[in-house]
Amino acid sequence: MADAFIVEAVRTAGGRRNGRLAGVHPADLAAVVLDGLLDRTGIDPAAIEDVIMGCVTQAGEQSFAFGRNAVFASRLPDSVPAVTIDRQCGSSQQAIQFAAQAVMSGTQDVVIAAGTESMSRVPMFSNMSFHKKEGVGIGPVSESIAARFGVAEFSQFGGAELIAKKYGFDRDTLDRFALESHRRAAAATESGAFRDEIVPIMVDGEPHMRDEGIRTDATLEGIGSVRLLQEGGVISAANASQICDGSSAVLVVNERALKTHGLTPIARIVDMTVTAGDPVIMLEEPLFATDKALRKAGLSIDDIDLYEVNEAFAPVPLAWVRHVGADPARLNVNGGAIALGHPLGASGTKLMATLVHALRARGKRYGLQTMCEGGGIANVTIIEAL
Repeated sequence: MADAFIVEAVRTAGGRRNGRLAGVHPADLAAVVLDGLLDRTGIDPAAIEDVIMGCVTQAGEQSFAFGRNAVFASRLPDSVPAVTIDRQCGSSQQAIQFAAQAVMSGTQDVVIAAGTESMSRVPMFSNMSFHKKEGVGIGPVSESIAARFGVAEFSQFGGAELIAKKYGFDRDTLDRFALESHRRAAAATESGAFRDEIVPIMVDGEPHMRDEGIRTDATLEGIGSVRLLQEGGVISAANASQICDGSSAVLVVNERALKTHGLTPIARIVDMTVTAGDPVIMLEEPLFATDKALRKAGLSIDDIDLYEVNEAFAPVPLAWVRHVGADPARLNVNGGAIALGHPLGASGTKLMATLVHALRARGKRYGLQTMCEGGGIANVTIIEAL
């Protein structure tokens, strides 16, 4: 089967909730990275055969064929189709994998995988809460599902607490991890490590180029002073990912497209895995998905030079490191979602942009990306930098 190559991977700098990007319509936010790929690669816009757009909260301004609206807002011609997908936090990582499957099969040669989430303008869970407020339906968990799993609802916050308890992580351990995320993100920003992956978006006449959530003055004491999300728990807003506005995109092609369009790849997709498990603990599945991905690829964790494991909640990457026997020094080397933000549907392609560019900057070979997802699902993508 043919290979799938990444030609370019870009993202916007993150915006805090109600921060610098809050005034940007999500379709326009998405258009920035679609146009950024065109600018960086020089490819003919009409050559793009599909746009696969990850977006979690498909409501309000992110509804009504959102991916297609992103195309309309961009420089792509009307002839370029688009589809919007939801695999929760892994939506745009799945977009990469769908795009790779398309070009590997030869049914398409040039596909953009992307993701966008404006969590300021389309709040998380608003696609459910508005229905609940109006008394429409009973919500996404039917009576049969509730009876099967013995819960009234599936909670990511509850899942994070369950993982912390299962692996014995106390609050101090989680807070220290959070502090390190801010320190690494701040150092990466100051060193210019994000320069190659960030595309500017104009806000009030100036380019937005710096992730807004990084706390350069973060201290362990300050993080530890943040109120816990539940009494007796260990999770707080400070050791969990930040609400964030942002978009990201990756151009995925096959070898035929490289030759036809004179493109130079920056990475090759080595393996694509998606698995599912317990929807109650929910966030633990990246551990087991990684086991499977490494077996499929014929690699060990020691072969992987860098890993991006989404920092939805601090216990997730900490449990992942322990389970797979990974080197913490190779994990989220430029910080993670605790500092940089987690724009839900955009995080998959966002992490890929960071991973590809970090590998190339260090002259390293293999990278692995994974994240926990609603419903107890996890994607794993292994790449080889070129």
